[in-house]
Amino acid sequence: MSVTICQSMGFVVSALGIGGIIASTCMDQWSTQDLYNNPVTAVFNYQGLWRTCVRDSSGFTECRGYFTILGLPAMFQAVRALMIVGIVLGILGLLVCIFALKCIRIGNMEDSAKANMTLTSGIMFIVAGLCAITGVSVFANMLVTNFWMSTANMYQGLQNVQNRYTFGSALFVGWVAGGLALVGGIMMCLACRGLIPEESRYKAVSYNASGRNISYKTGPYKVGSGYEPETKTRKGAGYEEAARSEDGRRSYPSKYDYV
Repeated sequence: MSVTICQSMGFVVSALGIGGIIASTCMDQWSTQDLYNNPVTAVFNYQGLWRTCVRDSSGFTECRGYFTILGLPAMFQAVRALMIVGIVLGILGLLVCIFALKCIRIGNMEDSAKANMTLTSGIMFIVAGLCAITGVSVFANMLVTNFWMSTANMYQGLQNVQNRYTFGSALFVGWVAGGLALVGGIMMCLACRGLIPEESRYKAVSYNASGRNISYKTGPYKVGSGYEPETKTRKGAGYEEAARSEDGRRSYPSKYDYV
C-alpha cells in the first residue's frame, strides 16, 4: 500500500512540476523593469524568453516577439534549450509513468516491467527538474550581471536607471516547478524498489567443483579369503609338503607315509 501511495504522490508532484515548467517557459515576465528609484512611470517594460512587452499607464499592453535567433545572446539561447529539453523529458516521463502506475493494470504486464518503467520515468523527472532549475538560474545570473553593470553606468552618468531589469515572476515559478519535478522523480525512484518482485531481488548462485573431474574405471577384482596357504618346506625325515587335492581341500599325510 505504501508503494502505491508513494508512486501516486510522485506522479502528482511530478505532474505539477512539469505543468509549472511549461507555464514558466510560456510566461513573459522573466525580467521586469526595476522601479526602485522611479516608482511612477508611464511605461512598464518586461521581457520573456520569446517576446518583449510594454504596458502603459492606461493598461494597454503591446508585445513584440524576437524575430531573430542569431542576434540573441548565447546564454539566452541556452536557457531556451534547457527549458525545452525539460518540458520534453517531463512529458515523456508522464506518459511512461501513467502506464507504470500500480493501480492501473494493462494486460499481463509484470511487476518487474512496471518497476523498470517507474525508474525510467523517475530519472526523466529528475533530469527535467534539473534542466529547469539550471535554465532559470542561468537567466537569473544574467540579470544580476546586467543589473550591476547598469547601476555602475548609471552612477557614471552613462545610462538611465530605467534600463535596469530585475527578477520576474516566471523565475520563481520555474524554481518551484523544477524543485517539484525533482522531488517527484526521487519519489518515483523510491517507489521502484518496492515494485521489484521478491524472487528477483536475490539471484541464485550455482557453484561448480573447481577440481578436475576424475573418472574411475571399474575392472575385475580378485578376491581372496585371506587364509591362503603358504608353501612351506621343512627338511626332516618323514615330512613332505601337503598337496592340495583337486576339490581345493588340504590333504594331510597319513601314518604310513612316514614308514
